[in-house]
Amino acid sequence: MRIIKNEIVKSTCHSKPIVTDVFFIKNNIKKPIVIFCHGYKGYKDWGAWNLAAKFFAKKSFFFVKFNFSHNGGTIENPIDFPDLEAFGQNNFIKELNDLDDVVEWVLNNPDYKNEINTENIILIGHSRGGGIATIKASENKKITKLISWAGVSDFGARFPKGEQLIAWKKQGISYILNSRTNQKMPHLYEFYQNFKENESRLTIKNAVGKLKIPHLIIQGEKDEVVLPIEAKNLHAWNPKSELIFIEEMNHPLGCSQPYKNSTMPIYLKKAVKHSIDFIFQK
Repeated sequence: MRIIKNEIVKSTCHSKPIVTDVFFIKNNIKKPIVIFCHGYKGYKDWGAWNLAAKFFAKKSFFFVKFNFSHNGGTIENPIDFPDLEAFGQNNFIKELNDLDDVVEWVLNNPDYKNEINTENIILIGHSRGGGIATIKASENKKITKLISWAGVSDFGARFPKGEQLIAWKKQGISYILNSRTNQKMPHLYEFYQNFKENESRLTIKNAVGKLKIPHLIIQGEKDEVVLPIEAKNLHAWNPKSELIFIEEMNHPLGCSQPYKNSTMPIYLKKAVKHSIDFIFQK
C-alpha cells in the first residue's frame, strides 16, 4: 500500500497550505476516489481516521483526507492546534474553497493519473465536515456520491443568539475551551458575518434539496452532539437518500484521541462497511 503523508496542496484563495494524506494500492488500476472531510475541532489524523483510510485503500479505493487550511494545524504539526490564529479566522466558505482545491489537485496530479477514476468521486464528511461535503456535492458536478457520518443539518443553528451574540459582536472574539488540549480556541465575529453574507449558500437544507446523486446518511442513535433528528431532517429534505442508524453509536463513531488500538472501533467499522457497500451499489 502506498501512503503519502503530509502532502501539501496550495490553496487558491488563502495563504495557508492544505496538508493532505493519500492512501492507495499502486497497481495502475483506476480506483474510485474517496475524499474525507473532518469536523469541527478535528483534523485528518484524529482518532482512527488513519485506520479507516487504510481499510478503504485495501478495498481498492483511492482515499484522500486532509486538514482544512484554517483548522489550526500546521505543516510541521498537523495534529492538534498550534495555530490558533488561523483557527479563529476560519469560516465555512474557506472550507468549501479548500475542498474544491483538494478535488482539483487529485484530478490533475500527474502522479495519480493511472490510479484514479475521475468519473467516480465520493465525498465523505464527519460532523461539520458532513455539512461542507453536502454543500460541495450540490455545487460540484464532478461529485458522484455523498456520504455523511453524523453530519450536521444546520450551520446557522449553531451560532449563539441573543445576549451571547451581542457580546460576541461587541468584543469581536469569543472562545471555546478544548477540554482535551486545554486550549481556549478563538472565533472571530467575522465568522458569523461571513455566514450571514452567504447564508443561502450555507443553508444545508437548500443544498440537500438540490442533490441529484446517491446520498447516504449514517447516524448514531447515541449521538449527543449531532442529534438523530438532524439525520432525519436530512433524509426528509432528500427522500431519495438512504438513512442508516447505528445502534449505540456516539458522535465520534466510537473513536477517541489518542486512539491506540490497532483496529477500528466497532461503530466506525460499521460506518465504513455501510459506506463501501453504498459506493458499490449500481
